[in-house]
Amino acid sequence: MEAPHNQTVASSAQTPLILDTHQQEELNDDTLLNHSLRRLETFLRIFGFCQYSVLSFTLSWVLFLLLGVALPLLAIELPRCSDCERYQIKSFELEILVSQSLVAAISLLCISRNLRKYGLRKFLFVDRYHGHRAQFREEYLQKINGFFRLLAVWLLPCFLLRTAREVIHTVYLGNDSWWQSVATFFALLVPWTYSAIIYLSGSALFNLVINLQVIHFENYGKLLERDLDVSVYIEEHTRLNHHLSKISHRFRIFLLLEFLFVTASLFVSLIETTENRGIINFTNGGNFAVCCIVELLGLIILLHSAAKISHRAQSLASVTSRWHALVTCNSNDASQRGMSNNGGGLEAAFPAGPLPINYSESDLDSIDYVPVPTNTQLASCMSSYHKRQAFVLYMQCNLGGATIFGWTVDRALINTIFFVELSLVLFVLGKTISFTTTT
Repeated sequence: MEAPHNQTVASSAQTPLILDTHQQEELNDDTLLNHSLRRLETFLRIFGFCQYSVLSFTLSWVLFLLLGVALPLLAIELPRCSDCERYQIKSFELEILVSQSLVAAISLLCISRNLRKYGLRKFLFVDRYHGHRAQFREEYLQKINGFFRLLAVWLLPCFLLRTAREVIHTVYLGNDSWWQSVATFFALLVPWTYSAIIYLSGSALFNLVINLQVIHFENYGKLLERDLDVSVYIEEHTRLNHHLSKISHRFRIFLLLEFLFVTASLFVSLIETTENRGIINFTNGGNFAVCCIVELLGLIILLHSAAKISHRAQSLASVTSRWHALVTCNSNDASQRGMSNNGGGLEAAFPAGPLPINYSESDLDSIDYVPVPTNTQLASCMSSYHKRQAFVLYMQCNLGGATIFGWTVDRALINTIFFVELSLVLFVLGKTISFTTTT
């Protein structure tokens, strides 16, 4: 009599262990996600994005003004040689300093404002109220780690190119004092690296927010595989569009200002290099190339991320249309089985009156296996079909996407921007470059 009791005690003792193991795995996943978020927040705090208090706000902007503006300005203004083309080099470097400081200041201002207002978790939509779910934790970790990889992959080549330019520039100036050359070298390279990291971090952070939402948009197709009510699909799509509209609202000023200032900087560089009558080489004009590359990289990351989420959102209309077609064609309810093979409608397949009773002997043999559709089945079939049809129409009329003051950032807008920019470039080249012929 004691053996069953002991087995019951043993089984009841093992059940909490299984539950504890499962809970321990979830806690480990949460710990990894929290660690990645803390690492990201530490990185943002080092470069002054986390301005949660008056002290951190003051320190961030004082450091930016000293390291990003004052130090390189001092290095440019200090005389280094008397017989080189100092004025030309100085004018180029001053314009480059203004350009890189403005785009970095915009990134620091817009991102820090959003982080101060929402916090990192709500800003990334990974809190428990905006999609922090167990099945997405691993993908969240991959996207957060991808933020650092993206920043390193794009920044490292530009850093090496800038370093090579500064080395050549220092050798070309030929200062008598080696310590002054080394000090000038670091006074120009370190502030540039600091400003470039701030600028590209803003673009990479926008890309991270978009990639985290792409996870949910790609999961929407898996949600359709579940046999749920249409209202659940509409509710989930509404939630995704609501989050996307929040992202567009938070980043619209950032996207617009970065685009305008980067465009203006590129045109100033184009005018300076085409109107200059002197010799433009890697020594005096190399910084223009490096600056333009960095600014274009940040702008490409922004436009590519916005276009990617717009296309994911717009592709849901085709996904739901395909789902509706497959469900309709593969339906095995009585109404579908009663349809005629020649493509007749439900009215022809299921007449309103009674079915004919003059069956043949072969029909009588199998009549027990042929279900007779009822008005309830027919109404259920039509109701389900019309719900799906209304859902597909809803998806086609609510495509969504990342917007800038109502303009959806997709391939059409990017093509328009490209051709407008190309027209402006050709216009500037036509005004600055002229060829003369002598007879």
